[in-house]
Amino acid sequence: MTRSLVVRLLGTSVLIVVLSVGAAAWLAAKTATRAVQQEQSQSLAGDSLIHDTLLGYAAEHRDWTDVAPLVRRLAAESGRQITVTTTGGTVIAASNPGAPVPARADAVIDPLGATIDPRVVGPYRLTGRDQARQHALAEKRLRCLHDQGFKATAEETPAGRLVVKLAADNRLQRHDCSFREDAPTTGERAALDKLQDRVTICLKGRLLSEISFYTTDFVPIHRDPTNVGNSQAIQDCIDRGRREQLRPYVAGPARLYLTSPPRQPVPVFDLSPDSTRRIAVVTALVLAVAVATTLVVGLRLVRPLRKLTAAVDGAANRPAPVRITRNDEIGRLAAAFNALADRSEHSEQQRRTMVDDIAHELRSPLTNIRNWLTAGQDGLADLDQDMVRLLLEETALLQHIVDDLADLADADAGTLALTLGDHAVGDLLAQACEAHRGTTLTVGGDPWAVVDPIRFRQIVGNLLTNAWRHTPADGRVEVRADVTDGLLVVDVADTGEGIAAADLPHVFDRFWRADRARARATGGSGLGLSIARKLAQAHGGDITVVSTLGEGSTFTVRLPARPDQPAR
Repeated sequence: MTRSLVVRLLGTSVLIVVLSVGAAAWLAAKTATRAVQQEQSQSLAGDSLIHDTLLGYAAEHRDWTDVAPLVRRLAAESGRQITVTTTGGTVIAASNPGAPVPARADAVIDPLGATIDPRVVGPYRLTGRDQARQHALAEKRLRCLHDQGFKATAEETPAGRLVVKLAADNRLQRHDCSFREDAPTTGERAALDKLQDRVTICLKGRLLSEISFYTTDFVPIHRDPTNVGNSQAIQDCIDRGRREQLRPYVAGPARLYLTSPPRQPVPVFDLSPDSTRRIAVVTALVLAVAVATTLVVGLRLVRPLRKLTAAVDGAANRPAPVRITRNDEIGRLAAAFNALADRSEHSEQQRRTMVDDIAHELRSPLTNIRNWLTAGQDGLADLDQDMVRLLLEETALLQHIVDDLADLADADAGTLALTLGDHAVGDLLAQACEAHRGTTLTVGGDPWAVVDPIRFRQIVGNLLTNAWRHTPADGRVEVRADVTDGLLVVDVADTGEGIAAADLPHVFDRFWRADRARARATGGSGLGLSIARKLAQAHGGDITVVSTLGEGSTFTVRLPARPDQPAR
């Protein structure tokens, strides 16, 4: 059962359902957590808005006298309880009067705290006349910049000043609008002079030189080079002077308390028996659907597999094709199985043909030997020297066929033994051509190759035997050798009868003859070319053939040349 595909699919589906339920639970928990975090973020954003609004009120008013309406409005908009007290604990305003004040304040409202709020203006607020003049100058500069193609905008500060700001990509470019709108007005200059007096007193106490302010940005001009290395001390004096100057214009420091109104607690998750029962029912339904789907799909998958198994088990000698028409993995498996059956049938046919050919090739010489020996035994023929020579020739033919078959068997099994060595190709070819008188040999250069000399001569000898067998007496056979692109190329060309184009794919098949009517004496055993090609492949090369019917054939052997052999 554990090896059944249906059981595996069923187990996989159950596992998927369990993981799906777990993932759904995890997702629900994460979603709830995210919702809680989002609600907390919104709450923090609302608290920050309340603090900033009250900070702005303190920056623009000298006291907290009229802050109660603002506190009630903020409480109604945010749903929070807001209480503002002095630093001593006296309640200034409360959205829910009479409610207890928490022990710890959520924030301190002080526009002149660690950072001076930019909304604190004090004596630097422009008068109506000064504001009109400054705005006119700023708008004039803005038009000038626009006329010259510069990108610029104008923003109004809390003090009523209009500030022209260049775009980031125009700040370093030169323009002709040299007049500035940031020069202090009369009122601002008076306030800056008073600030400078306060700062000067502080600087003298720290043994630093006097500084001056040219704009309302409160950026000092260091007249004395000794002040450059004391920028932090100078900035502390400026901040201290500004706080002293602006303190009369802002409300005093206050404490802010924020609380949530009491609510009826609501449980986050309801795990009552009914809810638990619903979850169990839904999970069981999902599991049942998954199991049923898996069974249906599994049976559909197993049915063609069982058909394939039956086809294999029912085949006595070879697998029989099955009819399965599916466009999926099982369909492709069935197609591969049918292709295997076809290849098996083809291989069986080739095996029968080869056995028949071998039996035919061995039958004739064995029959001759047996007939002559029987005739000699019966006294019908004399076993003289001519008879012995004839019997030896038939025996040699049998031995030749057996040796060829043994070579082919070793080559097919990959056990063909080669005694490789570094040899001069010209010498080996000369020895092979010596056994076939009339052959013309042409060797380019002095090629060397790592070959088995006996097997190499056997390759060339088989090709020469085949060439002379199909070449008339007045024809010629030529052997050419050279090294090209790191390969030893040996061509065996003849001017014989040639091979038809339809027969070229079969010339290296075993026991194949172009003319079936040829006898062994004229057509050979049909193994020579097959052996030559197997031997070439065992050397890491191959043999190809080009032929024209009636004009001749050229067999080309290509083998790896010696690595240091120069190419021509």
